[in-house]
Amino acid sequence: MSKDKIRIGVPVLEKSSPGDNSPSSIWSDSLGKAGMRSAQILLILTVAVIAIYGLLQVKLVVIPLLLALILAAAIGPVVNWLHSKGWPSALATGTSFLLLLAVFSGLIYGIVVAIRSEMDTLVSQATEGFDQLVTFIQSGPIPVDDKAIEDAKNAAIEFATSSTVGNTALAGLSVATSIVTGFLLMSVVLFFFLKDGGKIWGFFLRLFKGEQQDKARIAGYRTMEVLGGYVRGTALIALVDAVFIGGALFFLGVPLALPLAVIVFVSAFIPIVGATVASVLAALVALVANGPFIALMVIIVAIVVNQLEGNLLQPVVMGKSLSIHALVILLALTAGTILAGIIGAILAVPITAVAWAVIKVWTGEDEGTPEKQRQAMEFTDSDEDTEGGLKAAAEYADAEARKS
Repeated sequence: MSKDKIRIGVPVLEKSSPGDNSPSSIWSDSLGKAGMRSAQILLILTVAVIAIYGLLQVKLVVIPLLLALILAAAIGPVVNWLHSKGWPSALATGTSFLLLLAVFSGLIYGIVVAIRSEMDTLVSQATEGFDQLVTFIQSGPIPVDDKAIEDAKNAAIEFATSSTVGNTALAGLSVATSIVTGFLLMSVVLFFFLKDGGKIWGFFLRLFKGEQQDKARIAGYRTMEVLGGYVRGTALIALVDAVFIGGALFFLGVPLALPLAVIVFVSAFIPIVGATVASVLAALVALVANGPFIALMVIIVAIVVNQLEGNLLQPVVMGKSLSIHALVILLALTAGTILAGIIGAILAVPITAVAWAVIKVWTGEDEGTPEKQRQAMEFTDSDEDTEGGLKAAAEYADAEARKS
């Protein structure tokens, strides 16, 4: 018997020769498998980087498109409710569209009016409050590097005035022109999302077949469910934060209470970081105008409101719309801010939440209940040419829902 063979009963197993350098043997060992997996990961990352770079080049199109999708998800239940009351499709869509535009435009106008006239005073008092805080720290028992503090201050000022924050417009156009163009584009896309959202998604579903199409349909429904829940929940939480913190500022006699409350409302759309930054800003203003005791009271109120929001209000209002870890949220906020400034920070969290929901659907972790499957079928418009047995699946899901 050859030394290169081992006989176990009838089968004969060939032993790989130590000097075998054939391609199959090179890639079949543990190091080869690790190399193959690394090459796959690098390829995926390369494709992702190229896709992100391409999207950044058409930022003026991508951002209004995402905003329109988020707003459509938020206002979608209103359209469905009007349909259930017997309103014609065009009338329900038009009414919801005009109502949303009126609320959105009024909110932006109110924010601009509340902040614009007091911006110089707000910035000067915040800067003065920061200087007082630095002086207090420097005079304390703990040694502090003055250069480190100054560098941190300069970095914050540079960030606030650099293109990182304002980098939300297409290069070569003025900010005002870009905002108007983006708003008009968002309005047009929003109208068609409200009017023909199901048909648009049904068109893209034709790219999938069989089971993949079923998963894509549920993923689309989950996307709108997550986005709608996130926007409505965040808006309610932002309103609660603004009312309680703004009311506390007014009661404590802190100047600029209204602009600070508006800043709290807007910043609440950036989870974790936004409310903290707005509270620090309010405390700095209170430190200059009212002294350290009132500033301390502002900080205490902000902490209490933040705890109530995180432990009571957010779980009830948001539900599963934001079931991702805080570390993932912070990483998403950082990436969004680097890529698209403040708008990127606002959009990063809902996009991450949607991505996680789609991953759970695609991996089979979230298969959807029969009721959810039926709702996903109603979300899109199907016809006889739609493949994958979706109509049969819808009938089965409807029957199961009735049984339950």
